[in-house]
Amino acid sequence: MKIQKVGIIGCGLVGSGVAQVSAQANYEVVFLDISQRRIDEGFGAIKSSLQSRIEKSRITNVEMKEVLARITGTTEWEDLADCDVFIESVVENLPEKKAVFESIDRCAPVHALIATATSSLCVSELAAMVSRPERVIGLHFACPVPAMKLVELVRGVCADEESVNAGREFARSIGKTVILSKDSPGFVVNRLLVPYLMEAVRALETGVASKEDIDEGVRKGLRYPLGPFEVLDLVGLDIAYLMSQRLFDETKETRYAPPRLLKEMVVSGFLGRKTGKGFYEY
Repeated sequence: MKIQKVGIIGCGLVGSGVAQVSAQANYEVVFLDISQRRIDEGFGAIKSSLQSRIEKSRITNVEMKEVLARITGTTEWEDLADCDVFIESVVENLPEKKAVFESIDRCAPVHALIATATSSLCVSELAAMVSRPERVIGLHFACPVPAMKLVELVRGVCADEESVNAGREFARSIGKTVILSKDSPGFVVNRLLVPYLMEAVRALETGVASKEDIDEGVRKGLRYPLGPFEVLDLVGLDIAYLMSQRLFDETKETRYAPPRLLKEMVVSGFLGRKTGKGFYEY
């Protein structure tokens, strides 16, 4: 199949990032959300990211305008009816994602590839919501999408070889390195990342060290670009909590269980960069 037009559902951190890199790769992009305000926020995130690339002399003002011209925002499903690939990128909530997949099924042409950008949910369960489950794959983009090269391509039990190959080629065409994962809890990256993040919170909670010293130890001792608390604030403490709880519920392994401190911060509204305060203040 030849992909020319990309439909993205959800204009948040991941959706706007996928829209940007797709447009940079010369695809026509339509992204959909429930309100014009959310669409405007998505465009704002893309413009900010592109402006940063201009400041680093990676693109020109003319190139920025060309990228933005390839992206259209909409609140109407019919505007996605001629897309060749649909990428669902709404909040990590199973009922909400299932509802989106039902809408995609009513809208998507027969040939279209359907992907979910979920970081932790069962791809096969989402595929069951459409009439062509063999066309459904997972494309879990590492965040922030414009900066990170990795995509985990997740193959559910129904996905056929054509869809897997199409997903792989699309991800490569937008500059990503692709790894293939079975449809298992956490896939590859979060299976390893979540226990590491939760152990860092437990170390802080039990007084092993300060958050600053834990982050510094990881950056200088393990040569990671960010410490665990910097990562948590970037991802969002609520997202990390949901991933942790979901993995624990599925596996019953205590290494995935969210610490009480993380829960207390989430219910108190300290969610990281997006709220101005998490483990650090912004």
